[in-house]
Amino acid sequence: MMAGHFITFEGGEGAGKSTQARLLAEALREQGFEVVVTREPGGTPGAEAIRQLLLATDGTDWNLPAEALLFAAARADHVAQLIRPAVERGAWVICDRFIDSTRAYQGGEGGLPDETIIALHGVGSGGFMPDLTLLVELPPEEAARRIALRDGEDSDRIGGRDAAFHAKVARRFAAIAAEEPERFARIDGSVDAASVHLQVLHAVSQRLGGEA
Repeated sequence: MMAGHFITFEGGEGAGKSTQARLLAEALREQGFEVVVTREPGGTPGAEAIRQLLLATDGTDWNLPAEALLFAAARADHVAQLIRPAVERGAWVICDRFIDSTRAYQGGEGGLPDETIIALHGVGSGGFMPDLTLLVELPPEEAARRIALRDGEDSDRIGGRDAAFHAKVARRFAAIAAEEPERFARIDGSVDAASVHLQVLHAVSQRLGGEA
């Protein structure tokens, strides 16, 4: 049996991760691979229920430790029920966000220590990590423009936070990628979707082999 692969897309709001995950899945399926596309938080019934708790704007205001614990619980179910079994049977799993989003959104400047988030991941998901993480990066002003076009007045509880918060998240993503260059490929998300897709295909081919 051919080994499967686990690829994650990371980045701030409006970066186009979902579009790029879909385009990569289409390219891999054309080559005959089984591909599973999923997201975080979510991907399984239990994790999707936790997603509703995390992103609801009905007045619930989780603090950072509570958010991190909820993300870790959702991820534990996601890894056990969907991601790990698919990789083990030889599928390529493409996930929109994973552990690095928790490290960037709940960690970083003034947030939880990175070692705490990693420890939670170790307990909940056995430390399971992606083979490749594609970080789609955007200038802050372009990200803000895209978020406004996408969401209008309907941003979720995390996406609707202020520009300073999202700038902090972007800095943290960049720092994580710089610390772990063997796992990360940094993608310029400021260009059109087709050009971003070409960067993604090149990174996947270079890092994981094949013709993607």
